[in-house]
Amino acid sequence: MASKRSLSFICQNCGAAYGRWQGKCEACGEWNTIVEEGGTAPAAAGGRRPGKGRTFALEPLAGETHDAPRLPCGVAEFDRVTGGGFVRGSAILLGGDPGIGKSTILIQAAAKLALAGHRAVYISGEEAVAQVRLRAERLGLSNAPVELASETSVEDIIATLSEGKTPRLVIIDSIQTMWTQVVDSAPGTVTQVRGSAQMLIRYAKKSGAAVILVGHVTKDGQIAGPRVVEHMVDAVLSFEGEGSHQFRILRAVKNRFGPTDEIGVFEMTGLGLREVANPSELFLSERDLGSPGTAVFAGIEGTRPLLVEIQALVAPTTLGTPRRAVVGWDQSRLSMVLAVLQAHCGVNLGGHDVYLNVAGGLRINEPAADLAAAAALVSSLAHAPLPADAVYFGEVSLSGAIRPVAQSAARLKEASKLGFLRAVVPDSARDGGEGMKLTEIGSLTTLVADIAARGAQEKRAKGG
Repeated sequence: MASKRSLSFICQNCGAAYGRWQGKCEACGEWNTIVEEGGTAPAAAGGRRPGKGRTFALEPLAGETHDAPRLPCGVAEFDRVTGGGFVRGSAILLGGDPGIGKSTILIQAAAKLALAGHRAVYISGEEAVAQVRLRAERLGLSNAPVELASETSVEDIIATLSEGKTPRLVIIDSIQTMWTQVVDSAPGTVTQVRGSAQMLIRYAKKSGAAVILVGHVTKDGQIAGPRVVEHMVDAVLSFEGEGSHQFRILRAVKNRFGPTDEIGVFEMTGLGLREVANPSELFLSERDLGSPGTAVFAGIEGTRPLLVEIQALVAPTTLGTPRRAVVGWDQSRLSMVLAVLQAHCGVNLGGHDVYLNVAGGLRINEPAADLAAAAALVSSLAHAPLPADAVYFGEVSLSGAIRPVAQSAARLKEASKLGFLRAVVPDSARDGGEGMKLTEIGSLTTLVADIAARGAQEKRAKGG
């Protein structure tokens, strides 16, 4: 008697399974995301019929490794984010908005490896081989011995890769287009994505090849598909950037073999993505010198010091509720800084619209930007330009005190290298930039008084 085909209803947003259809997913709260999918037999995922398991050899923790633990791809910014290169047998999930440059950076990395004598394979499930060749020709990489294919069957891909020399790098673009025979559902569904990713990750562990899976993102910026895939892979990389800006940022969200706070900066050009060795010069290349409301923040991204301009605009409002718009910073941090300015410094912005922007489209997450944001806000309100050769960093507490931040010496050294002569820092930052004049402040009140005095002096100079 034939077994009855099992059915399940799976949320395409979070992967939660239900026994019947319903409009709202109770796990993630999304509506109309539950889709009926065919179930799989418990043995199908492992590729064997249910029965007695087979024994396997156990190995000691210590042992010799004949191959290099990491393989640099030759793209320095990519290697920085991965922790020094690709680890043998690792699986990496790369996500990013459509058109951000995921396929471009991967074909460049594959070409670098292939030119160095390693076998690199690029499997595209979205484009034909001719289309990939056109991109490679535009990037000037036609002579790179990268092996191409346009295929979506995971079984066929693994069988092809198993022939001949084991590749050092396999790129799957994208995991949402892959499908496996052991899963009875359409490509792109949660079950297919999970099953295909599991088989490709198992191939990476057995063969020692580094596998990169390209993942689509949802409208809110999250990698589409089940979150369990992010737990299955060894590293999750996010490729970020705005279409109106020429630079792109590669950020590690998860990395079992390296840091998760490093970033790689690229510039989009007509010949592909160009590495930016000194991002500070890129972000400060078009500064508005002498304009009120701009402050240079000396930040840290991973181990790399990074200088970026913070712009603020404070204007009288005509609305009952003033607007608070932030681009590149945390909305909650802005609300806290505004509250501290009003409660402890007498700066009332309740009748003003406040706009804050991190120049260049960079996203800042560390609280050390509080002082620079406060300086830009007060400068815009008082119409007092800040010194063009000064940098700011420090965390603002709820009491109005300026708290110290980590790696002050690295921040000051980077600022000094770029020609800045002074820095407004917390009290504890006494070392760092050589030849820089340090203005140590303990409370936000001191900073507000200095900027207000500068604004009054500016008005007297214009009046005279």
